[in-house]
Amino acid sequence: MNHISMNLVTMMYLIASVCFIQALKGLSSPSTARVGNTFGMTGMAIAAVTTVALIVKLQEQASATGGMGLGLVTIGVVAGGGIGTYAARKVEMTKMPELVAAMHSLIGLAAVCIAVAAVSEPWAFNIATRDSPLPFGNRLELFIGTFVGAVTFSGSVIAFGKLAGKYKFRLFQGAPVSFPGQHMLNLAAAIAIVALGLVFCFSPGVEPAWTPFIIMAVLSFILGVLIIIPIGGADMPVVVSMLNSYSGWAAAGIGFSLNNSMLIIAGSLVGSSGAILSYIMCKAMNRSFFNVILGGFGGDTSAAARGVQEQRPHKAGSADDAAFIMSNAETVIIVPGYGLAVARAQHALKELVEKLTHKGVIVKYAIHPVAGRMPGHMNVLLAEAEVPYDQVFEMEDINGEFGQTDVVLVLGANDVVNPAAKDPKSPIAGMPILEAYKAKSIIVNKRSMASGYAGLDNDLFYQPNTMMVFGDAKKVIESMVKIVD
Repeated sequence: MNHISMNLVTMMYLIASVCFIQALKGLSSPSTARVGNTFGMTGMAIAAVTTVALIVKLQEQASATGGMGLGLVTIGVVAGGGIGTYAARKVEMTKMPELVAAMHSLIGLAAVCIAVAAVSEPWAFNIATRDSPLPFGNRLELFIGTFVGAVTFSGSVIAFGKLAGKYKFRLFQGAPVSFPGQHMLNLAAAIAIVALGLVFCFSPGVEPAWTPFIIMAVLSFILGVLIIIPIGGADMPVVVSMLNSYSGWAAAGIGFSLNNSMLIIAGSLVGSSGAILSYIMCKAMNRSFFNVILGGFGGDTSAAARGVQEQRPHKAGSADDAAFIMSNAETVIIVPGYGLAVARAQHALKELVEKLTHKGVIVKYAIHPVAGRMPGHMNVLLAEAEVPYDQVFEMEDINGEFGQTDVVLVLGANDVVNPAAKDPKSPIAGMPILEAYKAKSIIVNKRSMASGYAGLDNDLFYQPNTMMVFGDAKKVIESMVKIVD
């Protein structure tokens, strides 16, 4: 290809990269998220069109392909675009984490497939000739891309199963899966992968060393499973963010091998942003990244973790009682949780808030960074109901107001409001929580007294100023809407 064409390709990739950077900037705030999404879609469209144009140009120079490359790209775009559109339109808000995990798995698998193709026919990617071996640098890049991609794929599949919570297969169940010598097995697998990767990188000759490469890839798939299965449900938001980072680094690694600046930039953006988000999630749970990987919350073998809870007195009330208390309050803070998402009650909740606001009640929403099943889950849930952004506050911005608040309404949240985090002996000791327990009155809506993902009983439920309202969140809120004038 002539220099003018390559300069044009580089410029278009640069424009797409700028769009991706603007997308990340826009997605950092709910008020600019739509603009960020537009930038992201624009950047991806530019990158895709440029890549297709590049393929067409290359086929003109090598007519022996017979147009097969463009045909395969067309099939991929149509099939992938169709499936993605269908999934985006049909997926429920509660299933969004599973969808994200599934997408991560596909990115990892794509990285592995590209690496296999590059090892098989490196001359097709202009990284070697038919008579010369793959350079060491390219072999190292392909090894890293395959390793990270394989771990991302299998780990994301396990995360998908754990998040879905509807499969009987033991590895897909939310509870951690552990066995004696598990960490030593992970370490042995990692050492074997590195050793095989080095054998592949240093192997002489034109023909690639397929045996160590294939064994390394298989072990990487297995390691991805072993890493995720011991992680409990409470750490799933961190896992989703972590796998997002892995998928980005896998794409970036393959980008270096293919000398594709677009893959390098986009992969690096996803990888770094995912890593930063993982750090934020771990900080919000008072966890270290390595503690999450070595086994998360939910591994507790106490009675609470096994679903057996001490019978303690608690105060129960009705939707009518809750509506009366909130109607006569001056300030209300609402804490949304996964139960609200399961019931799809966000629209009914917005109607309730509008009625309370009309009566002069000041209502705010408090969002914990790890509420729900993925980072930002509750923000997206409220945005779907078009809740005004100025009513939604992050934990660090609203925690100081709970002590002066008349009523706190907790909807399906559990671990993120558990005062046990203040107990040094608790498994979640030190975890930053929404300090709902400081409010004058607390209303908690749950289906039952069951523990949360961390497997711990919640002391908030037994406080003298707490009233439990049992039932489906949507039905309870709809009842409250009818009562509030």
